[in-house]
Amino acid sequence: MPGGRLTHEDRQRIAAGLAEGLGYAEIGRRLGRPASTVMREVTRNGGPDAYGADRAEEATRQRARRRKQDPPPAAPPVPDGGRVRDLQAVQDLTESFTTLLEQQGLPRMASRVLVCLYVTDSGALTATDLVQRLRVSPASVSHAVAFLEQQGMLRRERASGGRRERYVIDDDIWLRSALAAARMNDALVAASQRAAEVLGAATPAGARFGTSAEFLLLVGGALQRAMEQWQQSRPAPRGTGQ
Repeated sequence: MPGGRLTHEDRQRIAAGLAEGLGYAEIGRRLGRPASTVMREVTRNGGPDAYGADRAEEATRQRARRRKQDPPPAAPPVPDGGRVRDLQAVQDLTESFTTLLEQQGLPRMASRVLVCLYVTDSGALTATDLVQRLRVSPASVSHAVAFLEQQGMLRRERASGGRRERYVIDDDIWLRSALAAARMNDALVAASQRAAEVLGAATPAGARFGTSAEFLLLVGGALQRAMEQWQQSRPAPRGTGQ
């Protein structure tokens, strides 16, 4: 029923739509559901390549059983600034974006911390804020922050008028991530070129590395051009809230 919970039949139709190569918007149109509902259903159940109706149905039942047994879920990281927003929509956004980051390889707690920061208008929270919003231990937050800081995805700064640190993200978060990816890509190019030399460019193994190096060079060039284009055309930076 449109607007209600997804049924097993709905999930079968989602799986069929994915098999046809349809996008979330078209699948949602056929179901009479928002595209965001379809995307959330698919991302939390293995992604478009691994989604299965029976598996998704069973996973939903298990989550429902856990909700009855577990303590109340963490409060959604509601954006600050006094703005009125749909809290359920914020919760859904938080869950789906966290799942997407996990599927990209980011650890779960790091994903939760990053999204919690991302949806705040200030882009800045203290460790205490994160512990309270995510309902996790200070140690969990500390480990996640250390990982994100190492990846260049957040920075620490002293909170004004006090000794406490706060963790901050800004509009350059994905630019810094792209720079890190570019450095890794350059390292892979160099390693692949060296491997081709060691193994012999005329051998199957050497040719494989040589082809990889050529492809990675193209990727690196495209990434570099994209970053340069962004830096040239980007809007004026916005400061974080105080």
